[in-house]
Amino acid sequence: MQEKSTRRSNKVRSEEMRARLITVSRRLFAQKGFAETGTPEIVKAAQVTRGALYHHFTDKTDLFRSVVLAEAKDVENEISLFSANSSSATDALRVGAKSYFKSMKKPGRVRLLLLDGPAVLGQAEMASIDAITGGKALREGLSALLTDKSVPLAALAEIISAAFDRAALAIANGADETPYFDAISLVLEGLAPVQERH
Repeated sequence: MQEKSTRRSNKVRSEEMRARLITVSRRLFAQKGFAETGTPEIVKAAQVTRGALYHHFTDKTDLFRSVVLAEAKDVENEISLFSANSSSATDALRVGAKSYFKSMKKPGRVRLLLLDGPAVLGQAEMASIDAITGGKALREGLSALLTDKSVPLAALAEIISAAFDRAALAIANGADETPYFDAISLVLEGLAPVQERH
């Protein structure tokens, strides 16, 4: 019985250490960027050994990948939370757009997901992360909206996702969010079936 309890507590401690490394690294990567953040700084801030870091992650890039994935999941969760009770597919996508812009205002998030993420991990890896987080939710929303099933859903979702990201970059650089939200709303309105148009 004691052995089982010890194993469980070791597992819990290991999970807590991994989570702490991700949390501390997120803060440092968001503040300083991937290139300017070193593993000695990460282990010092997380109060762990280098061995502990390399027990959980193969290298700094592997740790960064986990940070980016966690960040993308947070964005997806925030969007889902706000759009869950929408009255129609169009409204869900519109609320999702507003939520995305709000979510991307979190300090460091644009750097992690739209600048350093693609630069460090590459477009293919970022597309894989997007495919299981926000991109998946966007495809599901568009699928619910579209009555014409001949529309190339994956390509449409990719184009709209790129528009969201460009808007988030502009907003992060000081642009007013309103015209971007209005433009996205017009696109979504144009895709909506006649009965869902406002």
